[in-house]
Amino acid sequence: MGVLPRTLPDPWRSPLRGPRFTAVLGLVLLVGMTLLFVTGLLSYAAYNPNLAAVNDKTPGKGLLGFYLFSWPTDPHWLYRLTQGLHVTVGVVLVPVLLAKLWSVVPKLFALPPARSIGHALERLSLLLLVGGALFEFVTGILNVQLDYLFPGSFYPLHFYGAWVFISAFIVHAVLRVPQALRVLRERKAGLPETGDLVPAKPAEPTVSRRGAFAMVGAGSLLLLVTTAGQSIGGVWRRTALLAPHGGADPGTGPGRFQINKTAAVAGIRTADTGEPWRLVVTGPKGTVHRLTRDDLLQLPQHTSALPIACVEGWSTDDQHWSGVRLRDLAALAGTDGDTDVFVESLQQHGAFRKAALRHNQVDDPRSLLALRVNGADLTLDHGYPARVIVPAAPGVLNTKWVARMTFGAL
Repeated sequence: MGVLPRTLPDPWRSPLRGPRFTAVLGLVLLVGMTLLFVTGLLSYAAYNPNLAAVNDKTPGKGLLGFYLFSWPTDPHWLYRLTQGLHVTVGVVLVPVLLAKLWSVVPKLFALPPARSIGHALERLSLLLLVGGALFEFVTGILNVQLDYLFPGSFYPLHFYGAWVFISAFIVHAVLRVPQALRVLRERKAGLPETGDLVPAKPAEPTVSRRGAFAMVGAGSLLLLVTTAGQSIGGVWRRTALLAPHGGADPGTGPGRFQINKTAAVAGIRTADTGEPWRLVVTGPKGTVHRLTRDDLLQLPQHTSALPIACVEGWSTDDQHWSGVRLRDLAALAGTDGDTDVFVESLQQHGAFRKAALRHNQVDDPRSLLALRVNGADLTLDHGYPARVIVPAAPGVLNTKWVARMTFGAL
């Protein structure tokens, strides 16, 4: 007696799947992904990549930098807002993205792979869309968690990945948004659901679609509550349990706010910042000043209330910085009028140990070479003996452990 062949069960029998379920998730992602892309472009512009090569970690961008503009200094919390939105929205969308991918997974395995040239192009755009979305979310979340596990620099990987994704996303949106709106209108009209996502022999439901949407929403809400506090600050920081810069403020005293890189990690020794330290200030006409910290303290001192906001999405509340205005140092260097500045750190290795600032950043009266914060001298981890602080600039452009400032060199 022969053995009867086994019939494998259809793995795509969930009654939750269908055009309507997919359409709702797709429209949420349409809004969310658009916001992510726009805030991502703003984040890149905030580095002023056209100013100097040291600011641009994505060489060869070519036409992809068509939108770049001089990053403003007002409002002073601008980068804190845009990058906080970018990271928080990205994290919150993770459950929505996973649910959307689950809802359309039968299409990824549909046979034959291409029924026509048009169908082949649609499948290719879908592959780029899914691959691009997963790549962007994975690299972004790893960067937020300070886990640099990906090969190469985060900046070019995330930048070029975003353009690949958004290209496929636009094609997909043009093809699918009208269909999604039609599906939702049919539901409102009470018409039966049809389409290749509807299972031919649906299994018994274990949860309703409304329950599934509630689960996705609850997941997003949980991620919002346990992440957003690192950007909002204040008492909300304690709720950001899944964020590296969440929880209670580190340490005590005036310098108890967050940092990314300690002096030890940057290779800064106490001996480097002690009595031998001099700030070298150079002007376009060769003017050179070698200033001790006491010399800097003898110059007119000013105070600015500014946050630190970083690409990972975390930020501090406004801290009260005091020191010498950058434009006063520019005048000391012999510059006349608006000027850029090239800033170099004592740090010998790692990204952004050198940075360039635009003339509008130098000229802003709130931009300082800070010597003190919250009424006390800077700590070594916060940049002692001197650091730059500029309104609305990404944290890495607020160079710590400053050794040299060259005005008018760009």
